Amino acid sequence: MRNKHSKLKRELPLHLMILPGVIALFVFSYIPLYGIFIAFQNFNPAKGLFGDNPWIGLGNFTYVFSLPNTGRVFANTLIIAILKIIIGTLVPIIVSLMLNECRSVTAKRTIQTAIYFPYFISWIILSGILLDILSPSSGIVNDAIKFFGGEPIYFLGDNRYFQGTLVASDVWRNFGYNSVVYLAAITGIDMALYEAASIDGANRWQQTWHVTLPGMATIVILMVILNMGNLLNAGFDQVFNLYSPQVYETGDIIDTMVYRLGLEQAKFGPSTAVGLLKSVVSFLLISSAYLIAYKKFDYKIF
Repeated sequence: MRNKHSKLKRELPLHLMILPGVIALFVFSYIPLYGIFIAFQNFNPAKGLFGDNPWIGLGNFTYVFSLPNTGRVFANTLIIAILKIIIGTLVPIIVSLMLNECRSVTAKRTIQTAIYFPYFISWIILSGILLDILSPSSGIVNDAIKFFGGEPIYFLGDNRYFQGTLVASDVWRNFGYNSVVYLAAITGIDMALYEAASIDGANRWQQTWHVTLPGMATIVILMVILNMGNLLNAGFDQVFNLYSPQVYETGDIIDTMVYRLGLEQAKFGPSTAVGLLKSVVSFLLISSAYLIAYKKFDYKIF
C-alpha cells in the first residue's frame, strides 16, 4: 500500500499535466456520442435530436449496403489506406537510415528542414499546388514528360493514376515528419552496440541491419499500431480536395461517401450509420494490432 501511495504521489504531476487533454477529449469526443442514435432512426432534423423520430433498427445499415457503389467505396478505402501505411512506413525508415549515415551536420539539418516543411502545409493549399504542377496542359510534370517524347498524363482525372497520385502525394507530405520520429529512435540506441559490432568486423550495412533496425523495432511497431486505427480513413481532406466525379470509381472513399450522404443529400441516418460502422471497425483493428504486438513482440504501450 505504501509503494502504491508513493508511486501515485510521484506520478501525480504527470496526471495533472494530461488532465486538460482528457477533459477536452471527454467533452468533444465522448459527450456527443449520444448522436449515434441517429444511425438507428429515420431521422428528421425538423423534429430535433431528441424529437419523436421513428426507430428503424438496422434499416439505415441495410440501405447503405444496398447502394450499388458501397462495395467499391470500401475497396477503394482499403486499397488507398493500406498502400499509405506500407509505403508511408517504409519511406521514412529508409530516409532516417540515410540521414543517420550523413556525416555533414549542415547537410543533414538542411535536408531535414526541406523534407519536414510540407507537413505544415494544409491539403487545401497542397491541392492547389498539385493541380498546377500535375496539370496535363501546363503542369511542370507533364511538361517534362512531353519534353522526353511522352504523352501527357491526367494524374487527377484518370482512374488509372488517381490512387497512385494520392498515395505518392501523401507520402511526400508526411515522410519528413515520420522520419524525425525514427531518427529520434536511432539516437536512443546505445553507441556501445555499434562499437561492439565494429570490433566484431561488421561494416556499416551490417551494423544497420543488426543494430539500428532492431533498435528501431519498438517505435516502428508503435507507429504501425497507431496507423491501423486509420485503416478506414484514407485521408478525407486530401481526397476531398483532389477528387472529382470522373475518378469516383477509384477515388471515392468512406468519408467522401458520408459527406455526400449527410451534407449533400441530407440522409443523416445512413451517413451516421456508415460513420458508426467505420468507428467500430477501426476500434477492432487497432485493438487487434495491439494484441498481436503484445503476443508476438511482447510490446506494451502501458
